[in-house]
Amino acid sequence: MAEEPTKFLSAEEISKHNTAEDLWIVVDGQVWDMTDFAPEHPGGIGIILQHAGRDASHPYNSIHSPSLLTTTLPPSAHLGRLSPTSSPLLPRSPTPPQITTKPPPTTNPTLQHPPHQNPPLNTLISAQDFETVAARTLAPKTWAFYSSAATDLVTHAANSRVFERIWWRPRVLRDVGGRDTRSVIMGVHGVEMPVFVSPAAMARLVHPEGERAIARAVGGRGVVQCVSTNASYTITDIVSALPSPPPASSSSLTPKQPPPIFFQLYVSKNRAASESLLRTVHDLGITTVFLTVDSPLAGKREADERVRMEENQPAPMMTGSKDKPVKDKQGGGLGRITGSFIDASLNWDDLPWLRRHWKGKVVLKGIMCAADARRAAQEGVDGILLSNHGGRNLDTAPPAILILLDLQRNAPEVFEKMEVYVDGGIRRGTDILKALCLGATAVGVGRPVLYALGYGQEGVEHLFDILKDELSIAMALVGITDLSQAHPGLVNTNDVDHLIPTTEGHPYATGRRKGNPGPRSKL
Repeated sequence: MAEEPTKFLSAEEISKHNTAEDLWIVVDGQVWDMTDFAPEHPGGIGIILQHAGRDASHPYNSIHSPSLLTTTLPPSAHLGRLSPTSSPLLPRSPTPPQITTKPPPTTNPTLQHPPHQNPPLNTLISAQDFETVAARTLAPKTWAFYSSAATDLVTHAANSRVFERIWWRPRVLRDVGGRDTRSVIMGVHGVEMPVFVSPAAMARLVHPEGERAIARAVGGRGVVQCVSTNASYTITDIVSALPSPPPASSSSLTPKQPPPIFFQLYVSKNRAASESLLRTVHDLGITTVFLTVDSPLAGKREADERVRMEENQPAPMMTGSKDKPVKDKQGGGLGRITGSFIDASLNWDDLPWLRRHWKGKVVLKGIMCAADARRAAQEGVDGILLSNHGGRNLDTAPPAILILLDLQRNAPEVFEKMEVYVDGGIRRGTDILKALCLGATAVGVGRPVLYALGYGQEGVEHLFDILKDELSIAMALVGITDLSQAHPGLVNTNDVDHLIPTTEGHPYATGRRKGNPGPRSKL
């Protein structure tokens, strides 16, 4: 059967369809009827109405994957192409973003290039170098979104600084000529180092290839990628970007395989949307879900709120959500606006629901005390991620490395029952090794990957080359050759031990405030 000829539509015709009841847009020359979809748009109908009867290519492509329209809308919504002979169809005039001030980056003479221009990649030799470049080159809203943290940034700063207060107790005169950084994460052998990419939203704000570029990079470096529910691309698009495994070899060495992808789940108020998403994840062969448990609401991230963005940014994987994020008088915080679909009622009693709809492994992301770690072990989950969400939610929440010590003091049995991960503040190979010595199976790295993504796939590869080299050097100088040899005796935590709780409750405070009429529930 012959294909129907392409229908061309003039700009004059398209511009007439500019109401909620009759809503057309143009994306990359293709004309789409958004009338039926717009009321269900996770970002709200108002965003699409701003571009009704106009060319929406720029705002669409700045955040969404190219395939989203064709996979989300029915074929009947595709009306044809913009006629090449018609008058130009103008986009909506953008509103310049309000610029917020940010502290100057750490000075590095080798990185002094004109603003918005990346210096040569080979001049960057640390994770901090990537952050320095990102502060000068990312769009103001993108920098505000990724670098911001909750209120006074106390936890954000402490995440990195606390590693400086844990000292080494190196062993010398050891044969460290050959070192092996390989590890096992969630039963996956041959991971090149005990590091995974922490889930982060909307990586396409940094680079057009977003999470797909990260997938290609970590696939070539043997690192695990955990993909966010709020990723710019669908999980199907991201998995398809993984490099193909090499052909089987007759060598005694196990052929290097692309790393697995784990999936981070925000549970939607519309549970059916989350259930559908879990089915998609399962069908792709993904074996582990990280359930975020520390974010019933987004924290107040003032730097992000101060820079308003022209468009709200819904995530493509939550197109089934009924909740409509909108800008409001609180500001333009992307984390708060795009996270409004998250179910704040999620609790321990919902774990059976997750088990019914997900038969793979479960990791609880966002554990912050020994009591919850013990409860997670009792619930039979496969792992926990100790994390304060990069300092982005509750300011003065404890740094993850201190939570790890809390577990060692108050719930040491959990290390025998499940894998324990940490993220937040990991910037050096020494940080990775300290966490492993204190019982972590692996660590997550978030912001540094996003900053490295400014260089695309090559930037992320370079970042992980740096971290692996630093880890290997740290192992040699501490006196070990294999990560199985890492143990608590290699570190001195005396400088922070007084910060670790000794009991589940407060050690001496028992008085309660007066005037509280409600029942006193025990947490």
